[in-house]
Amino acid sequence: MQWNRWYCLKSYIRASLWFVPFVSMLLYWVASRITHGIGGWMLRTGRIDETTAFLALSMSGARTTLETIVTINLSFLVFTFGSLLVAIQVAGGQYTPRIIATTLLRDNAIRFTVGYFVFTMLFALRALTKMGSETVHQFNTFIAAAFGLISIVVFLYLIDYAARFLRPVSIVHRVGMFGLAVIQTIYPESTKGPQAINPSCPTAPPHRSIAHKGTSGIVLAVNLDGLVTQAQRAGGVIEFVPQVGDFVSVDEPLFHLHGGANTIDDHHLQAAVAFGTERTLEHDPAFAFRILVDIAIKALSPAINDPTTAVLAIDQLHRLLRRVGLRHVSREELRDPAGELRLIFRTPNWEDFVHLSCTEIRHYGAGSIQVMRRMRSMLENLMYTLPPHRHAELQRQLEFLDRTIDGQYAFAEDRMLARIADSQGLGGSVGMQAVTDAPAV
Repeated sequence: MQWNRWYCLKSYIRASLWFVPFVSMLLYWVASRITHGIGGWMLRTGRIDETTAFLALSMSGARTTLETIVTINLSFLVFTFGSLLVAIQVAGGQYTPRIIATTLLRDNAIRFTVGYFVFTMLFALRALTKMGSETVHQFNTFIAAAFGLISIVVFLYLIDYAARFLRPVSIVHRVGMFGLAVIQTIYPESTKGPQAINPSCPTAPPHRSIAHKGTSGIVLAVNLDGLVTQAQRAGGVIEFVPQVGDFVSVDEPLFHLHGGANTIDDHHLQAAVAFGTERTLEHDPAFAFRILVDIAIKALSPAINDPTTAVLAIDQLHRLLRRVGLRHVSREELRDPAGELRLIFRTPNWEDFVHLSCTEIRHYGAGSIQVMRRMRSMLENLMYTLPPHRHAELQRQLEFLDRTIDGQYAFAEDRMLARIADSQGLGGSVGMQAVTDAPAV
């Protein structure tokens, strides 16, 4: 299977709620036969007495028990899927629709819980159908009853988990964790200080360009190792034109080939690029920032008016910016083991991440003193903790923040209050005291 199809298949399975329940159906098929065989063996060898062993249920009692297990697990499934649909609508409306596929549908706790309900329901149903008119399979009934009791505990856990999971702090924290993981993957090298910006492209025009064929879509991921290997074998340089996360239409340039790379087959190159309809977090370092910013500006909209949620999103942006500021983010030239340039692959630079994190939140949150104070705290803390070559853009954002405050607030006291750095947004007693003791303007 080609790399891009394999990647899209894995991404689809990770975001599919049906896959784990489907696997649980296969596990039920295996487990039911194993338990049925064990129960029959224990009866044949006389190790158990069918009338007194385990639960020692009568025929009517065993049927009632198994029917109850089937009913409650079916009810759990209906309730879970109904609640999930409501949660998707609420999360998409209050936070951002981009967390549905990237967070809600990829949550393993929900997927495995649904899978367990399906497994238990089918296991109890099989035990019920295998029961004869006079013989009670005590062992299978006992196992099904144990699974049924566990399913009640699992359901109660799911209710508690869902209530905690849908809180704003849980959503933004999870997106932040995904962002940290992809930053570590895409930018493995630590920053080494300021570097001169030189054009990565070879000075000569490309020998050949390859346009995107098939269906227009968003670049989800690129097989970097595979492209470097192909360029090394051909003795040339491959230039990947778009960035991960860009929308590419049919017949737009996808590759520029230099030198010996001109001989590489088009299908091999296009198979190294995965396209889709929605950005994913695995290979897109800027997408986690985009989701957090969307959550923040949605919270700052007049319809929701929840600046505290925006502050929670800024907390995670602060966390991600600190990690990005310590990595070498201008990773445009990928070389083979011999040190020869083989692939040009553009990624967002430091300024791109800072603009993405600050600009829209500053515009939409201009009227919230809480947001202004938290943004200042973030920028000042980053200037204190990051290397000096990261400070220039942070200083520019501080200047923009001051100009935004000057244009937004009519009272001098509000302007002074908004200029105080506060890691909680608003409520620091030191900040309030500083405004109270300030001379009147």
